[in-house]
Amino acid sequence: MASITIRNLDDDVKAGLRKRAADHARSMEEEVRVILREAVGRDAVPEMGLGTAIHEVFKPLGGVELELPPRGPMREPPSFD
Repeated sequence: MASITIRNLDDDVKAGLRKRAADHARSMEEEVRVILREAVGRDAVPEMGLGTAIHEVFKPLGGVELELPPRGPMREPPSFD
């Protein structure tokens, strides 16, 4: 993979980038990679995984408490004789 260095970046741009990265729960470096991918038209990395996205949809409804059955000893494996 290639790397680049950006010099003479305005302080307010860096501060905005830091805030944007924090809002998306990623590092500034990863935030810049996402911005650049979007700018050149490549598919951006999803902001969250599928499980997290599903959780966010249903979080306002609250959780579910399931009654778990008690654990017992393991059954004997079947015999294929």
